[in-house]
Amino acid sequence: MFEIRRTEILFLYDVQNGNPNGDPSDENKPRIDEESSLNIVTDVRLKRTIRDYLYNYKGYNGEGGKDIFVRQTFVDNDPQKGLNDGKNRAKAYENNPEKVLNSCIDVRLFGGVIPLEGSSITFTGPVQFKMGHSLHRVVVQYIKGTGAFAAKSGAKQQTFREEYILPYSLIAFYGIINENAARHTRLTTNDIEELKDALWNGTKQLITRSKMEHTPRLLLMLEHQSSNLFIGELDKLIKLDKSVIDEQIRSIRDFRLDLSDLRKKIDNMGDSAPKIMNQQIDPNLSLLGW
Repeated sequence: MFEIRRTEILFLYDVQNGNPNGDPSDENKPRIDEESSLNIVTDVRLKRTIRDYLYNYKGYNGEGGKDIFVRQTFVDNDPQKGLNDGKNRAKAYENNPEKVLNSCIDVRLFGGVIPLEGSSITFTGPVQFKMGHSLHRVVVQYIKGTGAFAAKSGAKQQTFREEYILPYSLIAFYGIINENAARHTRLTTNDIEELKDALWNGTKQLITRSKMEHTPRLLLMLEHQSSNLFIGELDKLIKLDKSVIDEQIRSIRDFRLDLSDLRKKIDNMGDSAPKIMNQQIDPNLSLLGW
């Protein structure tokens, strides 16, 4: 059996004229760090992207022994009776954690709490992501639109739509695969391949109204040969070489991505340097130092 090794992940995608991750407690505005003016995206949002892609496009829909544990289910096939209740999901697996692990790729990847009769069991996920953040300051735009529909013959009623968007945001996520936790959730190399696919192509499939124009730009996965070794915070080792000020960035044509600090860090590790096990780069993205 192939051994899972400590792996670090750097994933970048950008958003144009959209809302990467609305805050429901603040009028669903894009999440912004008030001190730095950076756009923030939660790891929960990224994991939902992965889960949705695996469910909708890769057959992890409860059939053939492949499933997603953290998902909405319906009572009597009625969308109005949707449930995202762990107890009901656990019942579908006879409250047997072994059956959950065997079928549910998201638990093998991200862990989870499995409610049992009178107790619960917690699996620590081997794949974890920090909060994502933009690599530049952003500005929020407020948009108000109108719509009209016929209420009755000869009459018109107007409705108003309000939303907050970002003209542009290049978002970086740093993640890690912990080989120790992987043994407990039985993470497989195939699961990691599915994760790669879901990060890149799942981001492309974010085609709801507020999530249009999400484009993956870079995915690096660095595999360490020594146990418990990692570089850490790869997102802090990259920066933008910009042709305009941050707030004026509108596309990847306005900057080059500078990876020279990351390359230097890897090269200075000598024989302990990780192997680049995956490298996907959008051909429209200009790089420096790589």
